[in-house]
Amino acid sequence: QVQLVESGGGLVQPGGSLRLSCAASGSIRSIINMGWYRQAPGKQRELVASITSGGSTNYADSVKGRFTISRDNAKNTVYLQMNSLKPEDTAVYYCNARGVLRTGQIFDSWGQGTQVIVSS
Repeated sequence: QVQLVESGGGLVQPGGSLRLSCAASGSIRSIINMGWYRQAPGKQRELVASITSGGSTNYADSVKGRFTISRDNAKNTVYLQMNSLKPEDTAVYYCNARGVLRTGQIFDSWGQGTQVIVSS
């Protein structure tokens, strides 16, 4: 089993910044990909950004140039630095990790979500 614990959400004014963190723990052999998704009220969950173990990144067009994803492989932790936040960034942000357990099984785990509210 893999547990993902997120932190860093909150209320911020438009133009402000937040940094989200997500730490994975459990019987992990390797994490292939980590990412952040978000879901706004009445909308489907969407990919915000992802990063592979080798450092390759992928971003939604709506956040390019404003958000930066990074990870610490030694700590099994992924970060999302969010700058120039807009009201439309308001959503619950979920961490996702995909990899291989020590048993050899593949896992695809989600965090519990952290709320981000961008409002004046």
